Amino acid sequence: MRAVADAFEKKYGVHVDIWRGSSEDIIQRAATEARGGHYEADVFETAAPQSEAINREKLARMVDTPVAADIIKGAMVPGNPWIPSRLIVFTGAYNTNLVKKADLPKTYNDLLDPKWKGKLGIEADDNNWLMAMADAMGEDKALALFRSIVAKNGVSARKGHTLMANLVASGEVPIALTIYHHEVEPLSRAGAPIAGLDLPPIIALTAGASVAARAPHPYAAVLFLDFLLTEGQQILAAHGNLSTNVKYQHLPKEWNLFFMDVPKYMDQSAKWTAAYRDIFIRGGR
Repeated sequence: MRAVADAFEKKYGVHVDIWRGSSEDIIQRAATEARGGHYEADVFETAAPQSEAINREKLARMVDTPVAADIIKGAMVPGNPWIPSRLIVFTGAYNTNLVKKADLPKTYNDLLDPKWKGKLGIEADDNNWLMAMADAMGEDKALALFRSIVAKNGVSARKGHTLMANLVASGEVPIALTIYHHEVEPLSRAGAPIAGLDLPPIIALTAGASVAARAPHPYAAVLFLDFLLTEGQQILAAHGNLSTNVKYQHLPKEWNLFFMDVPKYMDQSAKWTAAYRDIFIRGGR
């Protein structure tokens, strides 16, 4: 994001201060400042669930921009003020030294094969992925399938997508079910024995950008938002991000992305957190 801000400053002569934190930190700071009547932020950019939380706190304003028409189909949430700025794609991954390409599973049902016993891993908190899988496959079918996979072959849960990617690269986890695509590619390019494993349906969510409802510099904020969603997309891509703007996209042709329903997840997060823990944490022991 610093590279995007630098390019924006060079083009328009408008200085950008960036405050960087986790998604949780961003929503907490935005809400705390608003409660104190202190409005410092012009633009928010963070993961979609936290962007939706900012929206529900009424801390973002609607912006009518023609750039919205260029955002990948399925990523936009109609009537919401945040606009998808980066794609976050869930992919599997495998260690290329331990698993032959010819032996790879082609569907999630293939993971029921006994040859995968003790070889599967998953990130410990991807309950949003499970909800999206249930939406894509049908809830009863998806939950029954993953319970069966865990019961037959076990799944090792590890905290953190970056950690999981490194565990696959080291060979400690031969196959991971959930890693972010942008965690796999840099390791692969650096020569690590890791490659993506794209089992359909491929789940995606986004990071979202919005203009603050009480932005102290509203016109500069809108200008930055449009820059982020156009020229900024190329800069983000150069730093390993996936573009949401179709004019700047270079996604694999075989991908048919299924987007997580963010408002639904916000309403049902407790349900899916419980289901995820029941299947992959308690069941994986």
